[in-house]
Amino acid sequence: MSDISFSEKVLDKMSADDPLYLQQNQVGVSPPPTIQGEVGQDEAPAPPEESTSEKIFGTLKSVATRAIIFYFIMQFFKGKQPSPETTTSEGAVSAPMRGPATNMFQDGMGFDMYVFVSEQHEFGEFHIPESLIWKKEGLIYGNWEQGPNQDSIFEFSTQIMLSDRVQNNGSLYIHTFIVKEGKSPDPNAGKEMFSKKWTTYKTQRLNKFMKRKYKKTANLLTGTTEQSEEDQVKAVAGVTEIVSHWHPNMTLNVVYDHTPWIPGKVPPPLDEFVEFTPSLQQYKPVLWLNDYWNLNRDYTPINSTTPIVNLTLTIQPLSMFKWQMYSAQQLRNRFNVLGNLMGEQEEDQDQDSVKEAFLETNIYLLVLTFVISIVHSVFEFLAFKNDIQFWNKKKSVEGLSVRSVFFNVFQNLIVVLYVFDSDTNTVIRISCFVGLGIEIWKVTKVQDVSFDFENKILGIIPRIKLDDKKDYKDSGTKEFDRMAFRYLGMLFFPLAFCYCIYSVIYNEHKSWYSFVLGSCYGFLLTFGFIMMTPQLFINYKLKSVAHLPWRMMTYKALNTFIDDIFAFVIKMPTMYRLGCFRDDIVFFIFLYQKYIYKEDKTRVNEYGFSADMLDDGNKKATNGVLEAENSPLAITDEILAESKEEVSDVGSSSGAWKNSQKQKSKKAKKID
Repeated sequence: MSDISFSEKVLDKMSADDPLYLQQNQVGVSPPPTIQGEVGQDEAPAPPEESTSEKIFGTLKSVATRAIIFYFIMQFFKGKQPSPETTTSEGAVSAPMRGPATNMFQDGMGFDMYVFVSEQHEFGEFHIPESLIWKKEGLIYGNWEQGPNQDSIFEFSTQIMLSDRVQNNGSLYIHTFIVKEGKSPDPNAGKEMFSKKWTTYKTQRLNKFMKRKYKKTANLLTGTTEQSEEDQVKAVAGVTEIVSHWHPNMTLNVVYDHTPWIPGKVPPPLDEFVEFTPSLQQYKPVLWLNDYWNLNRDYTPINSTTPIVNLTLTIQPLSMFKWQMYSAQQLRNRFNVLGNLMGEQEEDQDQDSVKEAFLETNIYLLVLTFVISIVHSVFEFLAFKNDIQFWNKKKSVEGLSVRSVFFNVFQNLIVVLYVFDSDTNTVIRISCFVGLGIEIWKVTKVQDVSFDFENKILGIIPRIKLDDKKDYKDSGTKEFDRMAFRYLGMLFFPLAFCYCIYSVIYNEHKSWYSFVLGSCYGFLLTFGFIMMTPQLFINYKLKSVAHLPWRMMTYKALNTFIDDIFAFVIKMPTMYRLGCFRDDIVFFIFLYQKYIYKEDKTRVNEYGFSADMLDDGNKKATNGVLEAENSPLAITDEILAESKEEVSDVGSSSGAWKNSQKQKSKKAKKID
């Protein structure tokens, strides 16, 4: 379970003072020892190319989508409750419909909880005393003020002995029973003590299986590595293992609710947890084994060095609304047909970041963040659309940095090669290919592209010939572009060299090829913002910003401001937070240039028109209308129109007819 709807997260955040949330994100007792070099997550050194804020945007959108889907499913299955009996068209009464069922446990009823641990999925080890790890008696259904803190939360910590089978990727299950006060979950206890009707049972696997990929990395200069010899052998063989992991926390939620569920009408996935009695007139209380707040970073591998593990159990009541939101996360696995294609397993760390944000951030800031994330998606789409429109209709490249377009092609090519060298999911690879294709298409808009069929490559493939556009050379933009990149290279190449030296000394790499790609990608990710500075230099030399796609830049700037907000909401390194303000500084410089460089009416815009051309067109249109009104042809048309009106009015008076004749004679004299 790795997702939850936004509403649930908001409610959980409102209960931030609840000790359950503190317990769920910290280990109550010391964790078991682990082998050196062994971790709970994949050891692939290559992070995805998306920034932290972009991952959070995608996660929040996914959460919102599942919440909306769950809402409509609830509305669809809820429908209109049918009447107990229906009447046919002939007046006959049909069989009565099933009425709503009631909860067997009424408010104030006492109940007990039994918690067993076993390696068997089907539990039947009541005769083994060691399997019972916790028996909690005296619980009252519907009472929210029990316990030492008057919050109906009870905790219990213990240690579990793991068998050799569990230490070698075996499974360990928790079996939880709720029985009426004084009853027993053991069927062998007799009819007086055991009652199947008053017994609620749920089970779940305690350990979690995660993929672990082995990759051979080493320092390219010294050849040393932090990996063990066994891991290096597995890395050479390309082994991918499924390793069992353990988390020391588990929450047992009892849903306090009396919703009148109708058998066969309970919406999914709630129908999997609402258990009706054979008479279908009552249903048992809902027991939910909740491990949502178990962060993946807190899982530790289970192996021969962990014969004993810690386990902290928490009993806490849960409202109906919160339980609906928790169960909505199961829709993700149910409707995730393209799970392998999307690389869902790579999103575990992103999910942890979102959970931490909801646990540690103010509730009002969370609501604002959720709304802004939706706005960010809209701006992202509008920026992409306007960027394509700008370059598609662009007729002149005067004032634009053509070399920046070529550098963007190089940058996207590095990203494509990097994601293929890393084990990134297919969707990200496709998106990188699309980005590279768009940048290559932009080259055809800033250069005259042709094919040289005379000088073919290997005598087969025609050479691609790129020539500068005439306005790019005549306007002086080419010279300014060359100067900007020359000054930029003085800063760019020393930084790149220092970054590569640092990477080859302190980092491990699979090969020199991976080192080159990783260094280029890391440098572009860190210092890519300086590639916007050549355009600033060209604007300064031309004393104009009329050639820029301001609509697209505005949308991107708004998204940058949204990134700034997420930089303070999401937990991330301080240097990354400072880095979010780099693009803001560049955009404010653009705004300052737009303010000081007044409008140049002689310069054409991205659509091939200038302000003078539009003004001249409006003047010509106005003069044309006046001349047309005063022309002889217009007067003649007016006379003909009046004649037609007069013919239609044959029954008019003779005086009116004479007056019209006088007017015609006067107009005829004017024409002469």
